[in-house]
Amino acid sequence: MSTLSAPPLAKSHDEPAVSLWRDAWYRLKRNKLAVFGLAMVMLLAFTALFGPMLTPYDYLSQSLESRNLAPSLSHLFGTDDLGRDVFSRVVYGTRTAFLVAVIVTFIAVLIGVTLGAIAGFFGGAWDRIIMWLTDMTMSVPNLLLVVVINASLKTPIATWMESRYMATLNPFYRETVWIDFLLVFGSMALISWPPYARLVRAQVLSIRSRPYVTAAQALGLTNWIIIRRYIVPNSLGPLIVSVSAGLGTAMVLESAFSFLGVGVNPPTPSWGNMISDGLRVWQHYPHLLAAPAAVLGLASVAFSFLGDGLNDALNPRGNK
Repeated sequence: MSTLSAPPLAKSHDEPAVSLWRDAWYRLKRNKLAVFGLAMVMLLAFTALFGPMLTPYDYLSQSLESRNLAPSLSHLFGTDDLGRDVFSRVVYGTRTAFLVAVIVTFIAVLIGVTLGAIAGFFGGAWDRIIMWLTDMTMSVPNLLLVVVINASLKTPIATWMESRYMATLNPFYRETVWIDFLLVFGSMALISWPPYARLVRAQVLSIRSRPYVTAAQALGLTNWIIIRRYIVPNSLGPLIVSVSAGLGTAMVLESAFSFLGVGVNPPTPSWGNMISDGLRVWQHYPHLLAAPAAVLGLASVAFSFLGDGLNDALNPRGNK
């Protein structure tokens, strides 16, 4: 006598749906170094947004009676040669580093994703021209390009702002810090987009022959709609990993350029110019060098751990 097999049990509605992003988040949480990196990045972001409002001193406040004080309860990181609180300046420098990193990375990703998607999807002359431009940009030394841009544009822009101030008496045109940020954003974005373009191009070359892309073309969708709806979204996994590492790289680059005098200039606090100032007197006042250097190193390590963790979490082959 034959028996009928029991029908398969229906899937409970309470069971969470399987998702690439849910699975990636689960694997990321199991990576202790990645969780540490994520926590440090969130702490740095909070410090950049709200830290300057919570510091006990103004970052520009000077006191000649409190010059070069060692770290203490009243001045956690000590004071510099002008009596300014180093802790307050390091905290405000976090805002500078985050502002530069986020805006530069956003501009670089926007340029890189656009050019990489065009090169990979259309191919032919578009691919040759964009890849030639990418190779040319990567062949120019980063420091040389930044120095040339700053040396060529800073004086004309400063002269124009001064003329606008004389004509309108608007104090905004006397805020030369905007010139530093504009040149830093522009020059760093120009040297940061090629890796994103190469990455997206490689992803698009492997995606454009997928069945769902062919189906979209058969339905008569335009190329730009296909790129926006199907190509770019399916390239986000490796791009997110690259962006997380790019944020840390942008912070280090900004500090390096400020250290060399072609980035954000005083009195605006930057970890780079603080390290440059502390390096001259580190034998007598080591806290002036140690504080900004330690924070920069911690930020770089945090983004590195987070990038490695995202790479493992978003890589399906890493699932064991």
